[in-house]
Amino acid sequence: MQRDAISQHRRTGARSRPASIRDVARLAGVSHQTVSRVLNGHPSVRDATRTRVLVAMDELQFRPSRAARMLSMRRSQTIGVLAAAVGSHYGPASSVSAVEDAAREQGYYATVAHLASLSADAISAAVEDLLNQDVEGVVIVAPRTAVLSRLAALAVDIPIVAAQGEQEDAGGIPVASVDQRAGVRMVMDYLTRQGHRRIVHVAGPPDWNDAQSRLRAYEAEVRSSGLPVLPPAHGDWTAESGYQAGRSLIQAAGHGELGFSAVFSSNDQMALGLMHAFREAGLDVPRDVSVVGFDDIPEAAHFWPPLTTVRQAFDELGKRCVAMLMDAIRKSEDPSAVPDEAVPDAVAPQLIVRDSVAAV
Repeated sequence: MQRDAISQHRRTGARSRPASIRDVARLAGVSHQTVSRVLNGHPSVRDATRTRVLVAMDELQFRPSRAARMLSMRRSQTIGVLAAAVGSHYGPASSVSAVEDAAREQGYYATVAHLASLSADAISAAVEDLLNQDVEGVVIVAPRTAVLSRLAALAVDIPIVAAQGEQEDAGGIPVASVDQRAGVRMVMDYLTRQGHRRIVHVAGPPDWNDAQSRLRAYEAEVRSSGLPVLPPAHGDWTAESGYQAGRSLIQAAGHGELGFSAVFSSNDQMALGLMHAFREAGLDVPRDVSVVGFDDIPEAAHFWPPLTTVRQAFDELGKRCVAMLMDAIRKSEDPSAVPDEAVPDAVAPQLIVRDSVAAV
């Protein structure tokens, strides 16, 4: 009987409108309630009936309405992503993309709200925008100290997790992050094994969590290794700021020898600017000064020389964030729910050794 219906459907040619749930029911010879049960995975549907419905869906190229499924399940299957300063910043942009991919793997849609500014009003408005879309939880990809502190003060009755940052700075919001301290330890250990003792750090903006984490880790490594304490330079993540930091470091040396043999840059774009400034001053990288970055942006392998840097596994970070959020959503619906799995505290980074470091 279904074959005859399908043959008839094929003879009628292309449909003038998208197939509906009633079209599927008619072709499969079942009620539209049965089709709805198949869509929602209801256990009461017999295997033979389920197969008929799925064949009809395939034949009609039926795509269930997301709105209809939301109504039937009384859930939006949507998570919110609150993003700040994504633009040209590789880390936050990669984190947002990773969260979207991980949500999709879980059968969820991710809707992104971009912060217009870091003011309390802008943060509150962005959160309100997400709540108006009935999101079931929110991932914060806004690695700025002000964002997390202001979010923690808002009365939000759905689960929230943050991507990047350190737990002690998050105001009680659970955090999934790449282990910044481990990444810095890898850099400093590698440089000291190459004989470098005078290592200067070019830090990122002081209001960024990752910049502060890397600066604190660098200072801890200097103290624990007994290295000379050199004042850090500061940039704003851009190659231009790295270039200006490099010029300042050279000018501070005057006509004498450089006061350092290696520079650890808090990101790869600033490392690019540093190498430009050094080369402009007649210094060779790595013969005269070694440079290490952080992030492993896609272009890092094509710098000249190719940049030694720390790779952050943003895809894994996105999965951790979404896994934590899914567990929190289940816990909010059923306080007795047990998490699917224990989520480790931090994602391990990887040191990528290229050609921008030489032994002293």
